Amino acid sequence: MGLTGSSTGRGASAETELRPGAGGSVIALAGNPNVGKSTVFNGLTGLHQHTGNWPGKTVVNARGRCGEHLLVDLPGCYSLMARSAEEEVARDFICFGGADAVVIVCDACCLERNMNLVLQTLELGGRALVCVNLVDEAARKGIEVDAAALSARLGMPAVCVSARTRAGRESLLAAIPEMLVSPAAESYAIPYPAPVEAAVTALLPAAEKLCAGRLCPRWLCLRLLENDDTLNRRIDAFLGGGLFGSALPTLTAAERELLAAQGIDGERLKDMLVSAIMAEGESVCAACVRRAAGYTGRDRRVDRVVTGRLLGYPIMLALLAMVLYLTIIGANYPSELLSRLLSRGETALNALLAALGAPDWLRGLLAEGAYRVLAWVVSVMLPPMAIFFPLFTLLEDVGYLPRVAYNLDRPFKRCHACGKQALTMCMGLGCNAAGVVGCRIIDSPRERLLAMLTNAFMPCNGRFPALIALITMFFAAGGAFVPALLLTGVIAGAVLLTFAATGLLSATLLRGLESGFVLELPPYRMPQVGQVLVRSIFDRTLFVLGRAAAVAAPAGAAIWALANISVGGASLLQHAADALDPVGRLLGMDGAILLAFILGLPANEIVLPVAVMIYTAQGGLAPLGGLASLRGVLAANGWTQATAACVMIFSLLHWPCSTTLLTIKKESGGMRWAVLAAALPTAFGAALCVLVNLLFG
Repeated sequence: MGLTGSSTGRGASAETELRPGAGGSVIALAGNPNVGKSTVFNGLTGLHQHTGNWPGKTVVNARGRCGEHLLVDLPGCYSLMARSAEEEVARDFICFGGADAVVIVCDACCLERNMNLVLQTLELGGRALVCVNLVDEAARKGIEVDAAALSARLGMPAVCVSARTRAGRESLLAAIPEMLVSPAAESYAIPYPAPVEAAVTALLPAAEKLCAGRLCPRWLCLRLLENDDTLNRRIDAFLGGGLFGSALPTLTAAERELLAAQGIDGERLKDMLVSAIMAEGESVCAACVRRAAGYTGRDRRVDRVVTGRLLGYPIMLALLAMVLYLTIIGANYPSELLSRLLSRGETALNALLAALGAPDWLRGLLAEGAYRVLAWVVSVMLPPMAIFFPLFTLLEDVGYLPRVAYNLDRPFKRCHACGKQALTMCMGLGCNAAGVVGCRIIDSPRERLLAMLTNAFMPCNGRFPALIALITMFFAAGGAFVPALLLTGVIAGAVLLTFAATGLLSATLLRGLESGFVLELPPYRMPQVGQVLVRSIFDRTLFVLGRAAAVAAPAGAAIWALANISVGGASLLQHAADALDPVGRLLGMDGAILLAFILGLPANEIVLPVAVMIYTAQGGLAPLGGLASLRGVLAANGWTQATAACVMIFSLLHWPCSTTLLTIKKESGGMRWAVLAAALPTAFGAALCVLVNLLFG
């Protein structure tokens, strides 16, 4: 379910098959990013939701049963003064979604920051509970939270837990029903500056009459003084259109004029509200949180190294090289084994079709076309993905990926883009379509488009096999260490080209100033290896593989048909390759290679096999014995190091696959952006190929 009005409005809880039982209630689960909110949700409901380790990862509300109650996991947010899509979703559900209670998850290691959301939620009144999570990490850092003191100060239940170790789970499960049967709490009165309090007092009588128990009058007065048009319209809709028809807008305008006369304009007022909330939160924490003397912070010491200007980038490149090395060396044998096993499947399919009396053309279309291409994609993609994705997910689970975003924030700022683009760029290493979907974490529409249009500059998992094969055959024969280093250099070059393309778009089609980027660096944590394996295999590897397979089989059938329909003594495939040969030669390649890239639009994995099929004039995709025999075929058709370099450049920089293009169209809302996303890397790749061809061809 996406972030829509229907998924966050009053009737949101009625849209799902998960409903509370008789006497059950709807409970909203709120909290800042990276406080373990999704882990708490999993522990309470038994559902295994994906838990990301960077801000903004949760972009939909998950639902599950907690006993007889319906628990709604809201997107992570820092405030109900919404500045992003995630915060709007959380605010609308808490304020207008009909939740009977709110469980606010906090991080025991930095409770002061979490108090902003806690106090704003308590201002609304109603039933609420504070779940202080990560107490085990806090204990290691010498931090102790007094739950009883916190509960007394806030006037609401507070429970300390460690969701990862399940410590305190039973106390939390017991506190929830107690909260639901207790009387609803009054609105928490945060002390604001005297001019603000005077304005609120003047508006309260009219607000109390209008709210009639549906909203907290004091909260309504404060929001009207803020004058957020979007929120005002949302309040009016919730109150059945009564807000704009009442005297409150006129009274509020008069109070804002009085505040302005005292030097308190709109922005100054918001600053005063936020400052008062922060001061109150610090006061609460001062009475409830104790820290060991002399604590310096292990995470801070590590961050001085991994995010430092001296070692930050080298460490990034070294970790990437290590991941690629393990992927290359680990995928070789499984890929070969899988290829042999799947070839037996082709034999069995041919036998089955023969037994059924299928004509030769149908057997060729299904077995040598659809199945053989599908088998190639599976054998080439599955082993490296099954290694790369778990390793990548481990870096995410440990907490390192947000440090990558931090390191790359500065160069993205220089391109007038958002540092969050670094996160989507990293996701593109696995799958460009997944990277495009991940661009939802970027709030600015302009910067979101920048990230989507340039994501294809990062080589996805489908391009890795060709890049690795070409590097090994023409530039670094033997071993896996040198190919891993060279591939790391290729990816580093792709990052630089991403900066260049982003800067070009920011200076032309998508001009604008970069938005502020607030990135919370989560604590370093021991990875949950079991969950990492499950998430990476099922959520990523098999998902991407299934999508690739869905387009590879039809593409294989179409390619077989082109290779087996002859006109004038040559196949349609050969005619097309000959027609493209002049353009291919200009790019330092040939027509067969260029045609292979075009036919590889459904799946990048089939580019090299299609080129070999054209070279050998075979009617189907013929598997070769290994890299040595593949190099022999390529060399016999005029390949040199310059040719291999141009093919690598064009493999890195050309139109993304059809799945990615369709995803861009869906996410951007227009075909023109998908066309631009295809044209932009292709233009860069063509220009570099022509340059290399002129210099070395």
